[in-house]
Amino acid sequence: MEIAVVLFVVAVIFIARSIKVVPQQHAWVVERLGRYHGTLSPGLNFLVPFVDKVAYRHSLKEIPLDVPSQVCITRDNTQLQVDGILYFQVTDPMRASYGSSNYIVAVTQLAQTSLRSVIGKLELDKTFEERDIINAQIVQAIDEAALNWGVKVLRYEIKDLTPPKEILHAMQSQITAEREKRALIAASEGRRQEQINIATGEREASIARSEGEKQADINQAQGQAAAIIAVAQAKAQAIRQIAEAIRQPGGEQAVQLEVAEKAVDAFRNVANESQTTLIVPGNMGEVSALIASAMKMVQASRPKD
Repeated sequence: MEIAVVLFVVAVIFIARSIKVVPQQHAWVVERLGRYHGTLSPGLNFLVPFVDKVAYRHSLKEIPLDVPSQVCITRDNTQLQVDGILYFQVTDPMRASYGSSNYIVAVTQLAQTSLRSVIGKLELDKTFEERDIINAQIVQAIDEAALNWGVKVLRYEIKDLTPPKEILHAMQSQITAEREKRALIAASEGRRQEQINIATGEREASIARSEGEKQADINQAQGQAAAIIAVAQAKAQAIRQIAEAIRQPGGEQAVQLEVAEKAVDAFRNVANESQTTLIVPGNMGEVSALIASAMKMVQASRPKD
């Protein structure tokens, strides 16, 4: 009975040491008699009891690693307090087991030294503007060395960049001055544009007024010309009608009577004006001679039949 119990216990021990169940996204490194033998994949695996043993257990998931804060000096000798976070993943369990005594510490230290090196090549202003470039350079530097450790660096992110209080105050003052400068420039541009708009409006209004005055003068001149032409045409028509009437029987006598009446009216108007000295011809026959002369001119200008 005792032998059976002993055999049962030994069998349980053999089974426990020979059967291994590996979880998903994990890899177990097996050593046989102190040497690397293989890597167990997820699922049910069998080992040789007392000969094989699981020496290392690795997670194949992405691992976030907080990189401790440190002081970095920029190219222009400014101190910065920088911290970040690193994401990596074990890709080769065998190298992760034997490539480094502690790959997590190795990756952390390499991230810190790479960060100091990259920050030292940049000026203070560039460190705030080129975070993506800094992250990419750190990942590249770590990834080249981490290949021997069986680790793949996925990305690095800077969490915080903290300059000294004096530098931070100076930066705030510079930002304030820059904003005030932009505000003054914007205000001056607004005034300049306003003056341009006013001048443009006045110029267009002046052009419109001059065009209106020009058109009014043209219209007035055209109206005066039309009136002169109309008066001339009316006079010409009247002269033609008078000439036609003279050619009729008794026309000459009518003209003589009209001329005589005009002469008498002229003398009467002159006599009626105040402070006017009227000189009457001594011989009234001269008036008849004047009328006769006018009639001769009318007869001479009349076309012959």
